[in-house]
Amino acid sequence: MEQKKRSFFERLTGSIGIEEENEEPKKKSIGMTNGDKKDKKNNNWIEEENDEAELAVDVYQTPTDIIVQTMVAGVKPEDLELSIARDMITIRGKREESRTIDEDNYFSKELYWGKFSRTISLPQEVEPEEVEATEKHGLLTIKLQKVDKEKTNNVKVRSI
Repeated sequence: MEQKKRSFFERLTGSIGIEEENEEPKKKSIGMTNGDKKDKKNNNWIEEENDEAELAVDVYQTPTDIIVQTMVAGVKPEDLELSIARDMITIRGKREESRTIDEDNYFSKELYWGKFSRTISLPQEVEPEEVEATEKHGLLTIKLQKVDKEKTNNVKVRSI
């Protein structure tokens, strides 16, 4: 069976997507089975994935801007990278775990640590140079100015 890549929010909260509800739930054992008791280092109930997580985002518009919001709690601003084109934005980052706790001492490990990214196709062209990105209490808000296709500019002709 093909395994769907879980979103950052699904990893963060342990939730499942709507299309996954009809599938048979995966069995997770918390604690040790008889085989694990023999080998304590084989705690297979802790999920390990090396690929990037996908951020959950809200994208909405105002009359002049497109706004993208996402949660980046625990991420330093220098660990965030925004790449903006006229019709697309990519958010990349890394959340580093500063704790050094032996895996055998975890009862539950649900927080996501590591690299994440999200590329979003924008519903309208934006000005890549006119971007404002702010973070407050873990909420990253990116304000992208829409291209005003009806804007005109009158230019005076000079004689040289």
